[in-house]
Amino acid sequence: MTPARERSLVVPARFCGPAASGNGGWTAGALAALTSDTRATVRVSLHRPPPLDTAMPVLVDEHAGTTSVTLDGTPATVVASAVEVHGALTDVEGVSLEEARAAEASYAGLASHPFPTCFACGTARAPGDGLRIFPGRVADSVDEGADGGPLARVAASWTPDASLADDLLAATWAAVDCVGGWAGDLTERLMVLASMTARVDALPEVGEPHVVVGEGRGIEGRKTWTASTLRDADGRVVAVAEHLWVAVDPAVFNDPA
Repeated sequence: MTPARERSLVVPARFCGPAASGNGGWTAGALAALTSDTRATVRVSLHRPPPLDTAMPVLVDEHAGTTSVTLDGTPATVVASAVEVHGALTDVEGVSLEEARAAEASYAGLASHPFPTCFACGTARAPGDGLRIFPGRVADSVDEGADGGPLARVAASWTPDASLADDLLAATWAAVDCVGGWAGDLTERLMVLASMTARVDALPEVGEPHVVVGEGRGIEGRKTWTASTLRDADGRVVAVAEHLWVAVDPAVFNDPA
């Protein structure tokens, strides 16, 4: 692990999730880049909403093998922590580019979105600014969770914009973030990302279409588990992720105060 004692991490306002805090996937990807080799599997836990446009000191615990970002350089104010993990992530079954584009028409966020400013899936973001990944349900994919909650497989297309060239790894983590939340049905269970484990096999090609698919894998109380996979137009796996979401009151996260 590369020492990171003198580093800091900033989440620019462009990469927000809720209006006043960072997109969980982008923040996790930026921290993962400081933690390990880009092809490693890294688990990032989000402990509090990441502030925007704020230099957050990076701490390394060499004994525990963790890298974390904090508000003031102390362990008591950890925003997010990351650790390299071993073990395989299970891909989500893919769909064709045509199927993914067709699924976008049923994107629930087009009718009601808890966080419309979200860099990854927000409907209020302009083309070329946000990722505008709008995952809709794949036909015949809805299943029931352990407590009756809806679990689904959703899909969308994504073409990386040239403006992301300098942040492509973090943007890739963002691309495989929110699709999991919509597979867990954000319209019924308003959730934020609590932890994300991801592996990026290759950076996506700027200007080339890709397909991202997510699926729900379980619900227990306030917790929802999901997964996602990003593939290129030829079906090759680009990135794989698994997520844990926690149900929250979205008003708390949308309040800029």
